[in-house]
Amino acid sequence: MARYTLRRLLQAVITLFGVALLSFLLLKVAGGDPAQVLAGDEANEEVIASLRREFGLDEPVPVQFVTFLAKAVQGDFGVSYFTREPVADLIARTYPRTLSLALLAIAVSMIGGIALGVAAALRPYSAIDGLMMFISVLGLSIPGFWLALMLIALFSVQLGWLPVLGLESPRHYVLPVIVTASYSLALTARMTRAGMLEVLHHDYIRTARAKGLRERVVIVTHAMRNMLVPVVTISALSLGFMLGGTVVVEIVFSIDGIGKMIVEAIQRRDAPVVQAGLMVVAANFVAVLFLLDVLLVALNPRIRL
Repeated sequence: MARYTLRRLLQAVITLFGVALLSFLLLKVAGGDPAQVLAGDEANEEVIASLRREFGLDEPVPVQFVTFLAKAVQGDFGVSYFTREPVADLIARTYPRTLSLALLAIAVSMIGGIALGVAAALRPYSAIDGLMMFISVLGLSIPGFWLALMLIALFSVQLGWLPVLGLESPRHYVLPVIVTASYSLALTARMTRAGMLEVLHHDYIRTARAKGLRERVVIVTHAMRNMLVPVVTISALSLGFMLGGTVVVEIVFSIDGIGKMIVEAIQRRDAPVVQAGLMVVAANFVAVLFLLDVLLVALNPRIRL
């Protein structure tokens, strides 16, 4: 296990280095001079040159990358070109909002998806099964931005029940969490239904029932544990994407999360903010996938083989 952990940590370091290098090069290839944008169209060359020196843009590209990497290892991602605020402070302010939204959404999608999937699998081709399939098709096919706008129009504009902008109170979370969780919930429900239908026909389920075990014990202890591996995998990947910032949700509901921060930084060619944001997103994925591997072994020890 120690050797496996060290190997995964090495892979994580390589992945983060690749993300840093790729994002840095793409920003350079995209063109544009941040110093020129900051100075304005009417600025003279002396002002532009001064800004380049201030932000280290006059250095060769390899030197700029090495400098960024050396500081990033120490937790210093530089200063935003536009707000002059330390990028670490920007991330510290925006990331908790994205984290709270993602954790609530993944909890809703897992609990709701597993409950719907199990109920449908226990009564295949019934009204409950048909309702689950209808809900899952809607969740997989409706675009997130359209669902967000329709929910706002109904619950905020027409009924006036829920607020729209920001995440200032628990009521502010309701609509963003529903939109964020909709796709993952639908996918989890379909995966759970398919997995349960397959597991319930295995010999060990018939043996457990033949022993006289209660149906609840058979379903929870024997069936669900063996079908959870693909469900947990899908949920973990969904969580990784959510932690990367659900950009549409954050923009529609005006949530100052990390996804919105990265999009705005790309539009302004604010390289330090873009690079730091992508590093955080990559680190989230690496951490989620590492925890996923550990959890899958706990659910099914045969995976070790």
